[in-house]
Amino acid sequence: MSVPKTLDIPEGVVVETVETARTTHAVHRAHAVGERRGSVLLVPGWTGSKEDFTPVLPLVAALGYDVVTFDQRGQYESPGDVDDDYSLEGLAADALALADVTLPDERFHLLGHSFGGLVSQTVAIEHPERLLTLSLLCSGPGALGDSPTRPLQRIVTAIGKVPLLQIHELREQGIKRPAQITAFLAKRFTSNAPASLKAMTQHLIDAPDRVDEVAATGLPCWVARGETDDAWPHDAQADMAKRLNTEIVILPSAAHSPGVEAPEELVDEWKDFLLAH
Repeated sequence: MSVPKTLDIPEGVVVETVETARTTHAVHRAHAVGERRGSVLLVPGWTGSKEDFTPVLPLVAALGYDVVTFDQRGQYESPGDVDDDYSLEGLAADALALADVTLPDERFHLLGHSFGGLVSQTVAIEHPERLLTLSLLCSGPGALGDSPTRPLQRIVTAIGKVPLLQIHELREQGIKRPAQITAFLAKRFTSNAPASLKAMTQHLIDAPDRVDEVAATGLPCWVARGETDDAWPHDAQADMAKRLNTEIVILPSAAHSPGVEAPEELVDEWKDFLLAH
């Protein structure tokens, strides 16, 4: 779960609701500043939201890119019904439909954070012709898996039986944060559509490894993680990068959510890759 340092909206960031051919998304976006270079779409992760990337938006826009991030179907402020399509293929189709109406370019740069990386890999496999590059941030080659420290199966079982607020409070037990951030985290978690949260959690338990399929597309790939990232094993992320014909970038000031923990560092490390493609 990403934890924003602030909820302030930076200058130049637009907050809006966007309807696509598939659904409705809550969106944060910023327009390119100066010489325009292209378009970027940022996909948030499990229990995350567009706010995971809000500090990144003006930094990417300053490089000359129109940049958009969003709540995925059923996340936070994007609606989701119980019988919606929450498959990775469905979520990938949602991302492409959003790109169609928010980005001015047919082809764009795509970055997925954590679970959003699994969605982004699916976009790359299903529609490589739409992408210029693929970037995976604190993500992995497939399922994260259930563990004593991250009991995902217990969460899947509890959703629909236990109030989401109770699940959230158990996860936050003993953690002290600023009151505004504490309130936001509770609101965001409890605003998730239960069917969406359950499906995304299940994907983290059993999503297949499709990295070789991504590599076969020939797309240029960038892989990075925070130095103290506590999700996918570090060696698994490094191996994924190798399989994608690159080397993993380590962000010294970040853990699992560089977009809020170290946005300047993230963009500084990422920009050369973007500008090269």
